[in-house]
Amino acid sequence: MSESGRAVTLLVREQCHLCEVALAEVREVCGELDVPWSTEDVDADPEQRAEYGDRVPVILVDGVEHGYWKVEPDRLRAALAR
Repeated sequence: MSESGRAVTLLVREQCHLCEVALAEVREVCGELDVPWSTEDVDADPEQRAEYGDRVPVILVDGVEHGYWKVEPDRLRAALAR
């Protein structure tokens, strides 16, 4: 966890162009704010695939869904600053 106690998880899948774009944006925002982040392959977990599979990439902030399909950098920064 970061000093703010925040953490970001990006749910992705292989061969996903939107996931690649989201990964770069999450890397940039989290790097600016020194917030830890990680990725998880949504297809590796049947429960995650069932819940999120139609919406990848999915951004989770502290385990709670923040958004999907695309990162809104300013919105993500605001959520991480809380």
